[in-house]
Amino acid sequence: MSDTQILNDLLHTAHTRLLNEEELEKLNSVNGGLAEFIGLTFDRVGPTEARARLTVTPQHHQPWGVANGGLYCTIAESVASIASVAAADAPAMGVNNSTDFIKATGEGELEAVATPIQLGTRTHVWSVEMRQGDTLVARTTLRTMIMDKRS
Repeated sequence: MSDTQILNDLLHTAHTRLLNEEELEKLNSVNGGLAEFIGLTFDRVGPTEARARLTVTPQHHQPWGVANGGLYCTIAESVASIASVAAADAPAMGVNNSTDFIKATGEGELEAVATPIQLGTRTHVWSVEMRQGDTLVARTTLRTMIMDKRS
């Protein structure tokens, strides 16, 4: 079975309930691409929420020693897209990403939480807050388009 099929099966399960620890471990092992490249790890995925973590390191920095704004956009797109697929039980893709950078950071763990603003049949709108502890460092509104359920 391909990694994509395993991921689809896990997100089909997440459409009805939170994934358990073993399922999250499997999701993180097959969710490659940019999420894997930046070090994003999911620790909660369910029908109406996704949470992920990332440790900011120098590889994420712009030349002035703080995380590049594109990192926050990437985190939000990744977390809300996974949440959208689980919520819709169908493939989804980001079509608009509006990210506000609130506080610069150069190190430490970020937690991203995606929650729905609107879950329609053709589009979803997600709010993604990225925090270090209690400090909000970035906030994104992401719109996704729900694709046909065909494989």
